[in-house]
Amino acid sequence: MSRISQIEIDDSNLPPPTPEIEQERKVAIFDLLEDNSFTLPDRDGRQVPAGPYKVNLAIRDKRLVFDVLTEADDKAAEFHLSLGPFRQVVKDYFQICESYYQAVRTLPPSQIETIDMARRGIHNEGSRVLQERLDGKVDVDSDTARRLFTLICVLHFGG
Repeated sequence: MSRISQIEIDDSNLPPPTPEIEQERKVAIFDLLEDNSFTLPDRDGRQVPAGPYKVNLAIRDKRLVFDVLTEADDKAAEFHLSLGPFRQVVKDYFQICESYYQAVRTLPPSQIETIDMARRGIHNEGSRVLQERLDGKVDVDSDTARRLFTLICVLHFGG
């Protein structure tokens, strides 16, 4: 059961999200909980508690924090990632998303498709960066990394 069963986003210190950001968040959480792969490797020769896991995501002291608990609320792991490697890709992602939302309102489907392809490409790059940053801390598949990247973007929105 190496998976996330519950995820919480600590956005208590962030401004209220736009409707588009809130929708992205809801979809990412729903999709993540439906299907994900989240495996904590053994550390320093000792086994980590088995999943499923509850994950709390937050930004604290300009770092992305993954607080991982067991179903019984015992600490399974906690790791902090620098936000630096994410800054440019998150910025690019927000810019292309804004273009996409504008296009949906005003442009024909062929032009929307082109912008959406670029948006997916940037999103894939963000999930690749996340997988690299998580290396050795947790193993996630591509789809899980994509959904977690979306949630990181939600946190960056106000962070």
